[in-house]
This record gives sequence, C-alpha cells and structure tokens, in this order.
Amino acid sequence: MTVQIITIDGPSGSGKGTLAAKLAAYYQFHLLDSGALYRLLGLALHKQNLLDQLDTELSQCVAIATQLNIQFVTQPDGTQVLLDGEDVTQTIRTERVGEYASKVAAVPELRTALLARQHAFAQAPGLVADGRDMATSIFPNAQAKIYLTASAESRAQRRVKQLQGMGLDAKISDILANIQARDKRDMERTVAPLKPAEDAYIIDSSELNIDEVFALMTAYVDQKLAICRA
Repeated sequence: MTVQIITIDGPSGSGKGTLAAKLAAYYQFHLLDSGALYRLLGLALHKQNLLDQLDTELSQCVAIATQLNIQFVTQPDGTQVLLDGEDVTQTIRTERVGEYASKVAAVPELRTALLARQHAFAQAPGLVADGRDMATSIFPNAQAKIYLTASAESRAQRRVKQLQGMGLDAKISDILANIQARDKRDMERTVAPLKPAEDAYIIDSSELNIDEVFALMTAYVDQKLAICRA
C-alpha cells in the first residue's frame, strides 16, 4: 500500500507548522515536524557544549543525533515534546534554539543521521511532513507538495505575536534580523538548500489569513490525492 504524503516546505515563520497540523487533523494523517527534530538535536548538542565544536567533535555529534531520546506526546491543546524526559515544548520554539537548529541543519552528516527517523513517520493512512527540504530531499515522491512563503517583515510580525503570546519578550528588529540571517543560511547551504520543488504549489501568505491559506491548501491536496486514487 502506497502511503500518501503531503509536504509543506518554507522559511521560518511562514505558518507552515500551524497549517501542517491543521492538514494532518483534517485528513487524519500522521504529522512530521522535521524542524522540531533539528531543534531538539541543536538543543541536545548545546546542553553538552558541542554546538560550537561541530567540526572537531562531529563523530560524537552524529552519535547523539542517532540516539536522541525524544517523545512527541499528543495533548488536547497540542503536542508535548520531551527531550530525555524533560518537557521542552516551549524551549524549542525560542529564537535561540531556532539558531541552533539552523547550524545543525547545515551539516550533511547530521542531516543524514536524522534521515531514517524522518522516513519512519511515513505510515498509513498518510503523512503531512513540515520542514525546509521535505519535497526536495526527504520525500521527493510525495503526491502533494506545497511551498509556503511570506515576506520577512510579515513573518517577523507573526513571530513577535507568537512569542508574546507565550509570555516571552520580543523585539521586532531582532526577530527580523534573525529571520533574514536564517533565510540566507538556509537558502545558501550546500546540502538540501531551502527552495521550492519544481512541481510544488507555491503560496505566499503575506496578505492571507490562516483560513484563506488552509482553503487553498485543501483544494490543491484534494485534487492531487484524487488523481493518485484514480
């Protein structure tokens, strides 16, 4: 049986995580938040003072990546994320851990170490995979490929609201600078750079609300999955 896969790629703050979760619930598919995996690895390496030693301690970092003790626990109000038994659900969503993830994602050996863990999420009846290279690298044969983007300014404004809603301080100038730096690093990395797949459906959400984007996504996915079933 072929597992149906929907990929959602895009830059930080484009809303792909929220919309991926909505799509997974709508289609009753499994959900892969690949960004969480990279954030968890970045946090784990930081905790062991290895994040600034990726070149010299690469073999140890790879070993940690393959043995990460993580759990995703479904809760009524969202997904709880555990690292070594510790609840890091909010911690991994901070800008600092986002920077850790971006550093980790630029290392080919660490990306390879997480590959099998990501492929394991592809189970019946289907999967919604959210990330930066889901369609171009991890699931190139996905039946439906979406690339969700937005201007850096609109993404920074959304991120500030999100962080403030979590009770965290945030300055729009700092957030915008971080987003622009991460975009540059993600788009210019030599392995699996951030870019739309050739056959991706590109949505710019800068001027759209979440319901409008969701409607565009489901119309596209319904068409793609119907073709696959025919």
